[in-house]
Amino acid sequence: MQGKLFLYNSINRKKEEFIPINFPFVGMYVCGPTVYGDAHLGHARPAITFDLLFRYLRHLEYKVRYVRNITDVGHLENDADQGEDKIGKKARLEQLEPMEVVQYFADRYHREMDKLNVLKPSIEPRASGHIIEQIEMTKKILDSGFAYISNGSVYFDVEKYNEKYNYGKLSGRILEDLYSNTRELDGQSEKKNSFDFALWKQASPEHIMRWPSPWSDGFPGWHMECSAMGHKYLGEKFDIHGGGMDLLFPHHECEIAQNTVAVGENSINYWVHNNMITINGQKMGKSLGNFITLDDLFNGTNQVLEKAYSPMTIRFFILQAHYRSTLDFSNEALQAAEKGLARLMKGNETLNKIKASASGNYNVSELKKNCYDAMNDDLNSPIVIAHLFDALKTINSVEAGTETIDDANLEILKQVYHSFLFEILGLKNENEGSGSNEILKEVVDMVLNLRMQAKANKDYATSDLIRNELTKIGITVKDKKDGFEWEI
Repeated sequence: MQGKLFLYNSINRKKEEFIPINFPFVGMYVCGPTVYGDAHLGHARPAITFDLLFRYLRHLEYKVRYVRNITDVGHLENDADQGEDKIGKKARLEQLEPMEVVQYFADRYHREMDKLNVLKPSIEPRASGHIIEQIEMTKKILDSGFAYISNGSVYFDVEKYNEKYNYGKLSGRILEDLYSNTRELDGQSEKKNSFDFALWKQASPEHIMRWPSPWSDGFPGWHMECSAMGHKYLGEKFDIHGGGMDLLFPHHECEIAQNTVAVGENSINYWVHNNMITINGQKMGKSLGNFITLDDLFNGTNQVLEKAYSPMTIRFFILQAHYRSTLDFSNEALQAAEKGLARLMKGNETLNKIKASASGNYNVSELKKNCYDAMNDDLNSPIVIAHLFDALKTINSVEAGTETIDDANLEILKQVYHSFLFEILGLKNENEGSGSNEILKEVVDMVLNLRMQAKANKDYATSDLIRNELTKIGITVKDKKDGFEWEI
């Protein structure tokens, strides 16, 4: 174990040392996508944030059970208790079965996650496959007296819960404010209070997805799925629950209330939330015309984009900011990330070519400690990246012969770079092993050999022409005593 890991716990609003309930086993639940449309830039951030945590916990040799759900029922249009089910609406418009919609977009989501090198979770349950568990948990909450039945629906009694517990402990919301700020909406008159939330909803006649229950033919409330599936696969008490800041209220606040009543206490030790992505300072949204899918990004097919960006550029861009900070998307920021990633990959290639000396003046232990310290400080990936960039100076100096490194330190440097760049940050060299790239290498080498012949024949005009034309298309040439080097 490399030092103590500290995570920012949203419920306590401070960094706390991570101590698993059942060392070395770690239970982690993360809210996954609602699959009614293509994965977009906003989906990438939580996926990569919790992939980073998953990777680092495994690197520290914890045994991790990572559960990431798929929401395929019960998530209504306005994230509350009225409106159409998002998937049901899509199915009706497209004249498809709801599960056809789910399968199509779940498959696309998984393909995009694979491109981003996001590891698969240990378990990926679907809400529609756990209706029985959600009904049973609803019964438990009803039996405890913290829920009530109204017109075939079951609602959580927030006011009664708040008398014994603290509703709002995660988000900082105060019930008195909810009284004054929550307006009565159509279809909510059956609730005692407008801020009560559904555990089970009676389905209207036109509602496609419905299941039998003791109260009505209907469907579970959105918040119920995570409570039921988290407890099923991780137990009544587990280590980490994660998701985006947009889920903090009401989704995660409602989960805490459900869990507390069902189990008798808050069943999750650490609540971890990633912040949002904005686009040129604005929240992303279809109405604003700045909605960007991951497919758009990878193919450049969106008017907001100046060009296509590779999956690893997107991953590196996200990792360059701390997961709890707002991240602003722009073409300039992505192009800077693209160049930075290329520098790191080039540095790693150089590292694997350099030779050790009998003695050296570079000690890698400080770099290694700094990288672990950064990760242990609430997954501070931008600081890790900064340390890896600092190490590039040494790598290039050793390669140029102005600095030396002994065999032991060289091996540790290679290990540190591999561990942090590839294993923990989850980056990969997208140019590696590509047949087309091998052909490109051969062609550029051939052209540069012709340039060397021109120089030998003192045909400097041709030599300069070749160099200038390569520079125009983005290939930088470096002359050396024994030949040349080039990079894109």
